[in-house]
Amino acid sequence: MRVHLINPSSVSFGTAVITPRWQYVLAAATPRQFGDPTLVDETLFPVDPQSVQEGDAVGIGIHTANALRGYELGKVLRARGAYVIFGGIHATLYPQEALDLGGAHAVVKGDGDRVWANVISDCHAGRPQPVYVGGQIDASEFVAARWDLVPRNRYMWASVQTVRGCPKHCSFCSVWRTDGQKPRQRASDVVLEEIVQLRRLGFRFIALADDNFYPVTLTDIQLAQAQNNHKRVRELQSLRDERFVLMSRLAQLPDDMVFFTQITMEAAEDPEFLDAMKAARIKGALVGVESVTPAGLKDVYKDFNLAGAHLTERLRTFRSHGVHVLGSFIFGLPSDRPETFEATALAAQEADLTFAQFVMLSPYPGTVDFQRWEKNLGDNPPRIAGVPLTRRWLIPQALRPKLYWDHPVMSAEEIRARTQKVWDDFYSLGSIWKRSRFIKSSRGRLAFVLISKIYRQMYADTGIATDSARVTWSGRWARWLAKPCRRLFAGTPMPELQVPQAGPPLVALPVLPTLS
Repeated sequence: MRVHLINPSSVSFGTAVITPRWQYVLAAATPRQFGDPTLVDETLFPVDPQSVQEGDAVGIGIHTANALRGYELGKVLRARGAYVIFGGIHATLYPQEALDLGGAHAVVKGDGDRVWANVISDCHAGRPQPVYVGGQIDASEFVAARWDLVPRNRYMWASVQTVRGCPKHCSFCSVWRTDGQKPRQRASDVVLEEIVQLRRLGFRFIALADDNFYPVTLTDIQLAQAQNNHKRVRELQSLRDERFVLMSRLAQLPDDMVFFTQITMEAAEDPEFLDAMKAARIKGALVGVESVTPAGLKDVYKDFNLAGAHLTERLRTFRSHGVHVLGSFIFGLPSDRPETFEATALAAQEADLTFAQFVMLSPYPGTVDFQRWEKNLGDNPPRIAGVPLTRRWLIPQALRPKLYWDHPVMSAEEIRARTQKVWDDFYSLGSIWKRSRFIKSSRGRLAFVLISKIYRQMYADTGIATDSARVTWSGRWARWLAKPCRRLFAGTPMPELQVPQAGPPLVALPVLPTLS
């Protein structure tokens, strides 16, 4: 029996931005008696069904966006006599759907790190169980990825995870429900071992693929102190201290390494943390801004963010500490009006954002938004191609609506067109060149232009454009640009690189005052 791990995608570019980490984790979790798994990432190349034989085990990881493609593959490969196993966030939420529509013999719910070996062993014995519950395992049980299996000439960035879970409860996000609100934080030793392994292979750019790299805020600790919850204070301070230890060790790695992560805007209130990020060469962070208005933030349960001029100032704080921001904004909120789009575009410019993404509000399974949307549509929702709108991911891609909510004052097409225009303006050649002024060399500025354009093509036109010719052209253009862009990120392998030893944190941590 051979083991195959497939990352489904309806679009293949030949080169991808970031490694699908789950494949390399499950490769490490596969019992050695079955040999090295075959890894296929369809963002690179489509699966060849002929490579799967009767009796093989096939793991397919799905999220909502690629679930339909995953189900197509599952049925094809089951017909070839393979054992088909689904996992990932979507399969965790809808295990029966994968069994009914995806040809699945088994579904893994939750973390697969530990339970995967049992699944493979059961398939080998010819008796896979319908559902395996991986749950939310402790960070000490996370399995380190098998980076020796990664194709070095296909990915721009590698990915390493330092923490799972997020203490927030944003209405559009399912992470706090599927991965938990208690941060499960890995020790710096195992994180550094993975990163050093990747740098030995030539990867200079690493995405710290965390739900929230800033899991403990200063306010969290202050609130625990105000409640005289000394145990909680120690727990939170320990998590915070470990973040600084990790960053102090990242700072000891080769100077050509660059890290990118995901973080909440509250980190801007913590200058010591931002300075430690800068020293560790965590040069970029995705920050969920979502909306530039107080009403919009209330819509998504994210009123811990700021709006207006305070928002701009807060975002500029990241840049002043050497952390470039990829700002993420949502359009189509109930409180949005036509003028919201222009205000958002202006805020993105004034906040000195290096990159930005503008997405239309979509109800994702497992979120508060989805539950509210599904309830509002009732027991007999509209159907498209015979599929209930509440199972929108099963609608053929070409027929899917671009917006799923009835808006109080704008049509879906108006919201889509205005969103497209914001993308077009922010990523116009003139705007990109202006934003590249922080780069000193002409070669570096040209590289920034290329990277900005490929980001825009991969994530805008292929997602929200309705003109099929524009979508096709964008995909082709992204494929052309991807290969030369990858070379800009590659480094010379450093096979002799050693793991830095733990030292003192980058800053002396303050004793925090209690709230009055």
